[in-house]
Amino acid sequence: MSFRQSLRTLFAALARAFAFMRVALANLFVLVLVLLIVAGLTMMGGDRPDISPGAALVIAPEGAIVEQRSAPDWSPLGGISQPDGTTVTDLRKAIERAADDDRIAALSLDVSGLERASIPNLDTLGAAIGQFRDAGKTVVAYGEYLSQSQYYLASFADEVYIDPFGGVEFRGAQIHRNYFGNLLETLKVDLKVFHTGPYKSAGEPFTRSDMSPAAREMEQAIVDEVWQGFVERVAENRGIEAHAVARYASAYDEVLAAAGGDSARAALEQGLVDELLTGDALRERLIEKVGGDGDDGYRQASLSAYLQGIVEPFPRGDVIAVIVAEGMILPGEQPRGRIGGESTSALIREARKDDAVKAIVLRVDSGGGSAFASEQIRQELELAQTAGKPVVASMGGTAASGGYWISATADEIWASPSTLTGSIGVVSLLVSLHESLAQLGIGADGVDTDAVIGQPARGKGISERYSNVVQSNLDHVYSRFLNLVARGRDMSLEDVANVAAGRVWTGRQALERGLIDGLGDRRQAIAAAARLAEVEDYDVRVLETELSPQERLLLSLADNFGVAPTRAPSSLRQALSRFESLAALSDPRRVYAICHACGAF
Repeated sequence: MSFRQSLRTLFAALARAFAFMRVALANLFVLVLVLLIVAGLTMMGGDRPDISPGAALVIAPEGAIVEQRSAPDWSPLGGISQPDGTTVTDLRKAIERAADDDRIAALSLDVSGLERASIPNLDTLGAAIGQFRDAGKTVVAYGEYLSQSQYYLASFADEVYIDPFGGVEFRGAQIHRNYFGNLLETLKVDLKVFHTGPYKSAGEPFTRSDMSPAAREMEQAIVDEVWQGFVERVAENRGIEAHAVARYASAYDEVLAAAGGDSARAALEQGLVDELLTGDALRERLIEKVGGDGDDGYRQASLSAYLQGIVEPFPRGDVIAVIVAEGMILPGEQPRGRIGGESTSALIREARKDDAVKAIVLRVDSGGGSAFASEQIRQELELAQTAGKPVVASMGGTAASGGYWISATADEIWASPSTLTGSIGVVSLLVSLHESLAQLGIGADGVDTDAVIGQPARGKGISERYSNVVQSNLDHVYSRFLNLVARGRDMSLEDVANVAAGRVWTGRQALERGLIDGLGDRRQAIAAAARLAEVEDYDVRVLETELSPQERLLLSLADNFGVAPTRAPSSLRQALSRFESLAALSDPRRVYAICHACGAF
């Protein structure tokens, strides 16, 4: 045998050994996970958690407060990706149940780990906290250096504490973005943006170096409205003047200087917090309120333990189905926590075919996406209505562009005052790199049958004829959008056109313009669906995409044992999430209903 053959045989043997070890290790990993979960479930025993009388319910949301948890995933490099955040439904349910629970005497609200939440979801939790306080129970909120979202939630409490070395940071409401028009021109990138209406600004970052006057007008109105709502709510919660709250943000340099540069004292002097407490002092304060646990801590019940002990009532027969549509609207099948033209439609179809379901509530928190997928979902909702099942759209933080499209023909639409909605319009982008490649000495040539649609692939730029095709297609889709809104809202086309053109409205403004039926959260929408279906005694059932066996295993492990990788910074995760979503867009018409101005808070 030659040396080369011997070497080849050796490498083949090593490859087989490596493959065997890889499979064996993967199987061993899964086996260990299963044994850990079985052991954990055995230790939990399925019994209702024992809660000491007079304990505090601890609410400490980590990451984002979301409508629906995403499906977990695992990779050899990243480990288990724990579903990001806590659902607003779980938080609200726990607080409301605790209000009537004699074992719970107080609510301990730790906002330190909260990274992101929409104002409507924070308002929903604020209403639950108000119900808890109305029951004569105390709510204490605390953190270290509170961001704007963290403080907004904390402001609903009776008492707000921060660390003496901490502070409260208000950044106001803002919409800022980068503009790449000059860069793309320098790089000789041939990019054409087609849009409908002056306020449809989704393509502007690629064609301009700054905001258009129309976009500036619209977005300034949005941030002013959102900020005014924030200031008024905080002022009401804290019992201070609204102008003092606004000044804390607009003149923070002066406020901080007056406090000698001490950010914690500045917040205290402005009435935003009640006291400055270290971690040890805070623990002693909570022991004074609810008693000690015998182990240098205070009597408490965690959110997960408390939720585990909630016994749901026996099913009553009639069902209001809730389907969550959160995130970017994408074609095809999407995992739990995303909106898919096929997967979300399948959930709606399941509700339509279930005789127990009497009405559907579509909970929307989306700035849009694929126009095709949006229409696919809306058509499925209309089939449910034709089958005699009322549909109510419930808007969360955002329900704009494609998010409004899927809501447009619902029997009723409900939103929160600060919901960002509307953005009735569509956009399309075409890109050709032929000039950029030519600068690098790369040519393009070939043969074809001279079809107009084939123009962008020929490497010779975007022809005027193909641009006309795209614009005609866009105009047709926009016309369909307008007609759907006119039919769904019982408005004239002229009236719809006056509030469309891509303009974004807050929920309060949308109500004034007839784009929604009422202001309220998910509960009001469910009540409206029950009224339309003429049912009084009903259960609420959330329909979700089924998790795969692997996803169920990972979810159980993450929940029961807290196994998760170190979090990337919030801003990085959000940027990566947006990039992944944009990369996944593949509308067959290349037409997108996307709101670009839906990030004011």
